[in-house]
Amino acid sequence: MKDLDWTLVQAFTAVAEAGSLSGGARLIASSQPTMSRHIAALEKSLELTLFDRTGAGLELTPAGRELLEHAKAMKTAAGQLALVAGGQSTRLAGTIRITASRIVSTYVLPAVLRALRQAEPEIEIELVPSDETENLLQREADIAIRMYRPTQADVFTRWIGDLEVGMFAANQYLSKRGLPTGFDDLMNHDIIGYDRDDGIIRGFAAAGFPVDRRFFSFRSDDQVVCWEMVVAGYGIGFNQRRIGYADTRVQAILDDIPLPKLPVWLTAHAELKTSRRVRQVYDFLASELGQLLIEQQRA
Repeated sequence: MKDLDWTLVQAFTAVAEAGSLSGGARLIASSQPTMSRHIAALEKSLELTLFDRTGAGLELTPAGRELLEHAKAMKTAAGQLALVAGGQSTRLAGTIRITASRIVSTYVLPAVLRALRQAEPEIEIELVPSDETENLLQREADIAIRMYRPTQADVFTRWIGDLEVGMFAANQYLSKRGLPTGFDDLMNHDIIGYDRDDGIIRGFAAAGFPVDRRFFSFRSDDQVVCWEMVVAGYGIGFNQRRIGYADTRVQAILDDIPLPKLPVWLTAHAELKTSRRVRQVYDFLASELGQLLIEQQRA
């Protein structure tokens, strides 16, 4: 057997994790036909059958399950190699991959990244809008902006400040349903909230207003979708105050009800402390996001 081609191993790991060729292709930005060829080539090279083809997709064979653990170890080692190499780089030009929540990526970062482009024109940005925890070790991102303190090992993180959250409703909704004057009035309104995420429920409980998921007449864990439902006039929803205040299509509701603030944490892998490019972007984001929080206090 010849030395294994890492590209084939990477395809195998992606398909095993996704459970299908198409899902694996999405994970590594490839195509389904390419993944099929890579799996076939790897099985031929190893003289093993790695997957059973079923109506529900692909299932690992016993040999495939055993090899998957070694393939994952190779993936982690490859990620660590890239981190160490990236940490040694002194070049300012190049690509930085940032991950942030969909709401921050959509409504906060465009202006920040525009300013970064003007300040550092040789740096290219890849943005991953995601509410899921990205694995910095495996280089799914160089820098993460999160509304919670990351607990991954081997990362350095900085608390930037807290974002204030408010309730908002579209002008057209309020013209039909009226402006609520207290928490009890909310029971007579359509409320937009999360589905499986219980963040809003916990927030109301902490403020002394216990509710359950039936409190929401519309539920989605996609925060951008929830906000667009507010703007469309479906009902009353939640967003960062600086985003809601800037949108003339909506009005703030019950600003006197204290809602939990969202902490902003900036994180990068410890190996990248010595990367001039990552350090530059990290410090730039910290400065710009910190300035936004200061402006929030003045508003």
